[in-house]
Amino acid sequence: MHYQMTNLEEDIRDLYHSLGIYSPSEIDMYHIANELDVWIHYHKRNSEVFKKPNGLYSIFLDERISPQKQWEDFGHEFGHVLKHVGYQFKMKKMFRQLQEDQANNFMYHFCVPTFMLLNYEISNYYNLKDGIPFVIETFNVTEEFAKKRLIHYRNQIQQAKLDEQHRKCMESLYPKAPPYSDETNSILNKLNILLEKKGVTL
Repeated sequence: MHYQMTNLEEDIRDLYHSLGIYSPSEIDMYHIANELDVWIHYHKRNSEVFKKPNGLYSIFLDERISPQKQWEDFGHEFGHVLKHVGYQFKMKKMFRQLQEDQANNFMYHFCVPTFMLLNYEISNYYNLKDGIPFVIETFNVTEEFAKKRLIHYRNQIQQAKLDEQHRKCMESLYPKAPPYSDETNSILNKLNILLEKKGVTL
């Protein structure tokens, strides 16, 4: 099966590779933040991100939650750092919600990257119970997060399989050229001769 990654999945893969990260065991929130000049702080409130006057970002993580949830929150806030600018609370509600949705989508792909998932054979994508413990352990995320990520990944894999089946079906119905058949080559030669007589070249 050929899996075509989305632009977001490719961007995240390229980001990780630029940081020298190729496997889940190499993922380190502090290393990522340090390499990209993002400061991590902790406070007793919901996690959030602030842009300083000097242009640098600070991500404040909720110290009351688990390390797994802090990693997920980091992914969400880091999505804002990479994708959005400005102070969200000054924006209209619908636009703010759009940015939150985008940051959530980024979070799921960033914390459990597709290019890493593709390196593993999760035995049965349709039985999530097989994959959830693996994702929890491998990517240090919560059970709820792992389940949502696997549902999305399962849907993507299924779509990739359907796309491949459709492509094979279409190729069998409409074979690509060349090589052309002798009959087609004869017709093309006659067409070229006719066009040359009229001074037209292809």
